[in-house]
Amino acid sequence: MNTEHSVSEKYVLILGAMSDVARALAKEYASHGYHIIAAARDEKRLIPLTHDINIRFGVKTFAIPFDAEQTSTHANFYESLPTSPDVVITAFGYLGNTEKGLSDWEEAARIIQVNYTGAVSILNRIAIDMRQKKRGLIIGISSVAGERGRQSNFLYGSAKSGFSAYLSGLRNMLYPHQVHVLTVKPGFIRTSMTEGMPLNPKLTANPEQVARSIYAAGEKKKNTLYVLWMWKYIMCMIRNIPESVFKKMKL
Repeated sequence: MNTEHSVSEKYVLILGAMSDVARALAKEYASHGYHIIAAARDEKRLIPLTHDINIRFGVKTFAIPFDAEQTSTHANFYESLPTSPDVVITAFGYLGNTEKGLSDWEEAARIIQVNYTGAVSILNRIAIDMRQKKRGLIIGISSVAGERGRQSNFLYGSAKSGFSAYLSGLRNMLYPHQVHVLTVKPGFIRTSMTEGMPLNPKLTANPEQVARSIYAAGEKKKNTLYVLWMWKYIMCMIRNIPESVFKKMKL
């Protein structure tokens, strides 16, 4: 880490900063005075976002290359950051194609690598740093898909299930060290990735709504966030369907 900033300054590191939700998060945190460290595979594509945030909110912005799949680069990536972040958000993910993943291991491996292995790799490094400093907030964007395997996306769901369990364990480990971990399960989000999908508007949030909810939940040190309240009860019902019935359903 190049420098340590003063306690009056606040920095948020957003991993996977090209997604619609990540961009909304960058603006939300900047509006609350956070300096933004935006990281994505192609940092040049982040320049318009960081430039806009810098002008609009008057905070410092950085665009840095980061690839969740290239785990061997994660240690150097974190050590090369301009300063130690106060908040870290994992906003990257890959839905993939379950049917393709059954016969094409490269597709299945990418789903697992992006949604689980890559996230664990970088967060392990960050958790060690925050534990030593005894401060920090880690926010992991998981998914309601991880609460029960469904035929339509069980490869993605299984990776997110593992990620949610990892975040739970991380929260337990870091609690005595004044580091908090928030697990986010957004439900449906209206983004470029879901464009054209038949989403129920009553169950679908927009990126700005997700960003506001995540910021508020982090400030309140909530453990788990369902962006729209009804998802908590929907998933409770789905989890409690007997397996003898659930296996016959098309979900």
